[in-house]
Amino acid sequence: MQLSNKYPFLANYFTSVVNSKKHAIPQCIVFYGNDFDAQYTIAKEFARLLNCKNDRNENCDCLNCRWIKEDSHPAVILVSKVDNKPDDDDSKTVISIKQANMIKEQLMNDSEFHRVYILCDKDSDNNIKGLNKLNFQAETANSMLKIIEEPQPGVTFVLLTRFIEDLLPTIISRAQCFFVPSFTEPSYNYDLISNVFDNYWEFSRKDVFDISQNLIKLSASHDIHSVLDNIQNYILTVLKSNPKNIEFIEHIKAVEDAKMQANLGIKSANIFDSLCLKLIK
Repeated sequence: MQLSNKYPFLANYFTSVVNSKKHAIPQCIVFYGNDFDAQYTIAKEFARLLNCKNDRNENCDCLNCRWIKEDSHPAVILVSKVDNKPDDDDSKTVISIKQANMIKEQLMNDSEFHRVYILCDKDSDNNIKGLNKLNFQAETANSMLKIIEEPQPGVTFVLLTRFIEDLLPTIISRAQCFFVPSFTEPSYNYDLISNVFDNYWEFSRKDVFDISQNLIKLSASHDIHSVLDNIQNYILTVLKSNPKNIEFIEHIKAVEDAKMQANLGIKSANIFDSLCLKLIK
């Protein structure tokens, strides 16, 4: 990604901050929006600008720039529920207190680099996803407040999320927040659930558990995340034709909640029963 072409405002802002002698480097940055890959790429580009030993050109091939582009720089650290966990940390669904403590211990040592910690989530296919109150819980976030508020010189935290509201207000109040627009046209495929869920708003309350049972059967053969993605894609497609219908927006949020529950390992029967009760009135 040529950041200067695709995101000129962000490119100009971060370049000016790095080159400026008047403005301090941000201690905490939040990127929000739907395109997590773009957020991660921009975070890495900012880390590259901070650590480049040459002219900071986007095509620079100095050792630091090569390391960052190859995801191997020792001071540009990805932190998620599966990345950079201490050996004795058996948590699998959250960024943990132990990870927060590990970062604190790392910051007790000096570094020749500008350290950048990129905090995000990962899905089962190792794709970058956004932080929320389930995978970055209040206890861990509050544990990190002190180092985010008063970091050592040469340390920046970058948090990736879909909505600002998915992070604690105390974190947001200490961060510079930037919306990252998506230039990828989304594909709203919902073939998997079309026979089961078409015109779901026309179903009656007595149909709730029958519909839930059908979705549970689908999730047994196709994975619950695929089923939930299809449901959300269907609602998004309907919303495009009814953009002022607030109820559909609330339904999308309900599916997001169901996805979080699935990430926590809650039984599919409980997830779909609860979701159908919210969607079918």
